[in-house]
Amino acid sequence: MAAGLEDRILGGLDDEQRTVASTLTGPMCVLAGAGTGKTRAITHRIAYGVHSGVYKPQQVLAVTFTARAAAEMRSRLRDLGAGGVQARTFHAAALRQLQYFWPQAVGGQLPALLDHKAQVIAEATRRLRLSADRAAIRDLASEIEWAKVSMLTPDGYVRAAAGRVEPAGFDLTTVARLFQAYEDVKTDRNIIDFEDVLLITVGILQEDARIAAEVRNQYRHFVVDEYQDVSPLQQRMLDLWLGERQELCVVGDASQTIYSFTGATSRHLLEFTRKFPSAQVVKLVRDYRSTPQVVHLANSLLTERTRHPRRGGNDPWPEPLELIAQRAAGPEPAFTECPDDEAEAAQVAARIKTLLADGMPASEIAVLYRTNGQSEAYEQALAGAGIGYQLRGAERFFARREVRDAMLQLRASARAAGTDPVPQLVRDVLGNLGYTDEAPQSGGAVRERWESLAALVALADELNAARGEAAGGVFTLHDLVMELEERAASQHAPTVQGVTLASLHSAKGLEWEAVFLVGLSEGLMPISFADTEDGVDEERRLLYVGITRARQHLALSWSLARTPGGRAHRRPSRFLDGLRPRSSSSAPARPVTGATRKKRAAPAKCRVCGTLLASGAERKVGRCDNCPPTYEEATFEALREWRKDVAQETAMPAFVIFTDATLTAIAEARPQSLQELSRLAGVGRTKLERYGEDVLRILAGN
Repeated sequence: MAAGLEDRILGGLDDEQRTVASTLTGPMCVLAGAGTGKTRAITHRIAYGVHSGVYKPQQVLAVTFTARAAAEMRSRLRDLGAGGVQARTFHAAALRQLQYFWPQAVGGQLPALLDHKAQVIAEATRRLRLSADRAAIRDLASEIEWAKVSMLTPDGYVRAAAGRVEPAGFDLTTVARLFQAYEDVKTDRNIIDFEDVLLITVGILQEDARIAAEVRNQYRHFVVDEYQDVSPLQQRMLDLWLGERQELCVVGDASQTIYSFTGATSRHLLEFTRKFPSAQVVKLVRDYRSTPQVVHLANSLLTERTRHPRRGGNDPWPEPLELIAQRAAGPEPAFTECPDDEAEAAQVAARIKTLLADGMPASEIAVLYRTNGQSEAYEQALAGAGIGYQLRGAERFFARREVRDAMLQLRASARAAGTDPVPQLVRDVLGNLGYTDEAPQSGGAVRERWESLAALVALADELNAARGEAAGGVFTLHDLVMELEERAASQHAPTVQGVTLASLHSAKGLEWEAVFLVGLSEGLMPISFADTEDGVDEERRLLYVGITRARQHLALSWSLARTPGGRAHRRPSRFLDGLRPRSSSSAPARPVTGATRKKRAAPAKCRVCGTLLASGAERKVGRCDNCPPTYEEATFEALREWRKDVAQETAMPAFVIFTDATLTAIAEARPQSLQELSRLAGVGRTKLERYGEDVLRILAGN
């Protein structure tokens, strides 16, 4: 390989990254902390292998966990001249193989793929004559997904799920029956879900040696990113792809395991060298993303965890990677206590306004929270301050009307554009749709439309610089259209101007100059239903992910009450003990309430007369219809009025929020905390997050 080409691929890498990129054979485990350039290391490794002739591009499979991450990896590989390498998610890779091998392995046409489980689960509940609202169906869908990626059948579910929170208030035996009914409905309709794609492909590879050999002949080298998030099912798929070979490079950070509720586990990463004793282990700890102040806070958060002995749990708590900051010093993280949620949102909006006035682009600012229900206060505060924002997880970029129109115009123009410079061509084409070099002064829909078009212009400039001028070639309008079509398929959206509002989970893999971590009070961080050692550990890792999203400015805040004038019963998150000013670093770990208690099953007998309860409504309330209610009428009516108001505001049927039976149970039990409320049948995780504090406020006022 020419020296100049080698310098282009390996030049600029630090010593550890260079070790990763230049070690091309044998098993390798890369322990990569946040901001340490792991994607850079593995893409340069693949490119170096291709250009040195060790790898054939078509025989390399790079696997990651989101379509967006896979698209970004493909883009980087193209920039490095390794565009023939496959970079896909586990599901995308498995689906491609399943579509190819189904006719010869099974015969006939591959069943249709189910996009959403809700309708099928609803049909399953009807077959069993059970009642489940939308929130319950979502909880059941998550539980079924967990069971399937854990490779459980309905028969084995109850034993394996012992100790888990009962989804939507259903006991585990009922969930197992629903799981079986769900599978029966799919069979009747000749459809499969996303987990089936992996399960069926695994089955084919296990049963048909000829097909397994063909796959292993196709792919000789594997790279797996975010390896701490693999599920047992994904690991089984990877094992079958590999066979007896060891050409595998995995990259991950156990301190960023935040998806265990989906079946992910860091055990495969932590035990990699046990499975592959000859594996080379490389640690990437030089943090190029964040200032020393942000890095110190992130390191301290994990250090506080390891100071306290672990009392149990399923996954080991690993020795965390201690990051070493490479950037110049920046401002200290700010800690702010606010009287209520409204005040907290207002002070965040005020600080963002200052950053914007100082010249920071809105796209470089993010507000991150634990639950999506927290976004409303920040939407209102930013709108009131005249600050544009975008909700991550809301309308997809490529589904916007102006973006669809722009792609049509660009596609039509590309046919006659030839090799003219892309940046000016794109401006000319999008000018017909309302794009101007200067942003409009007005807000609302006009501004949002301009921001979408401006994002396409900025992407054209960026790609032209990376693949055209800088690479000594020509980047054409046709090339841009092809890139946009691939990005649309994988939802790899370009950067849009506007402050990002996002949950901590959805912020994984992203970064900003300024990050505001909000709502850091007990009950939200850690979330109230994290009532086990493992659950609290995962919440700490989630906060760690949030902290490490910030490059320079980091602000952490919490409020003492939900509403102005409300009772100040909240307290700062236990995770901030020893980190925030005037808090003790030697404070003992707070006990995990309910650490060994699973969600209580509904009673089978009336608590008043002892009669066996016959209906679901009776079991929810805990008494038979013949016994008089024990709630105060004013309390029950207050809850009904609140439910009516919420139903009108959200345009949902009242029973979807809470059924009458659940309201009755709440009024009679009068729970005094979110944990007590969560034990009532009909109050699932989603409803607890969305309505829990409102319910407690009503009970306290009556």
